[in-house]
Amino acid sequence: MIKEIDCRKLDCPAPVLQTKKLLEANALSQVRILVDNDAAVENVSRFLSFHGFEVSVDSNGISSAVEGIKEVADAKIIESAPAPQNTNDPGSSQKIMVMISSSQMGRGDHELGEKLMVNYIKTLKEMGEDLWQLVFVNHGVKLAIRNSAVLEELQALEADKVGILVCGACLTHLGLMEEKKVGQTTNMLDIVTAMQYADKVINL
Repeated sequence: MIKEIDCRKLDCPAPVLQTKKLLEANALSQVRILVDNDAAVENVSRFLSFHGFEVSVDSNGISSAVEGIKEVADAKIIESAPAPQNTNDPGSSQKIMVMISSSQMGRGDHELGEKLMVNYIKTLKEMGEDLWQLVFVNHGVKLAIRNSAVLEELQALEADKVGILVCGACLTHLGLMEEKKVGQTTNMLDIVTAMQYADKVINL
């Protein structure tokens, strides 16, 4: 029997947290999560996929039903949130996570701040294998969209196995979900978990 929960009208990361709570309390083989925004669709789908569910999405243009099906033999209670993907060499001396919450660096002159942020991101490759995750929140997500001045650099970092997380709620709020061109749409649960796994967090 399918278990359904209604997460419509819930902001990120509530749909993922509700899904996690459901799976923690029950050994389920089939679930349906009702959501009403693209960020929730991506985040819930990824969460279910990580835990072994085959995922399908049915949308009517207003709301979506994210359905997960798992073989009965594989159904089990979820014990914890998925660990963030650590794609760097496990022999790296440390895992540095950089959280970017603005499209500019520092306060004051806006144009200067944007130039400084562009230069900073273009220089990030100098961290080498220690650079583990880049997390974009608030107006920082503008750096991961179409026509971003650092899109090419971010795509190169992603190709080099640097994890790039882009806040889905922020993209939705700013109307930029369709403009994202690099990284993985994420939620606050993933961001908090990534912080726990990081050896060092740099906030900008």
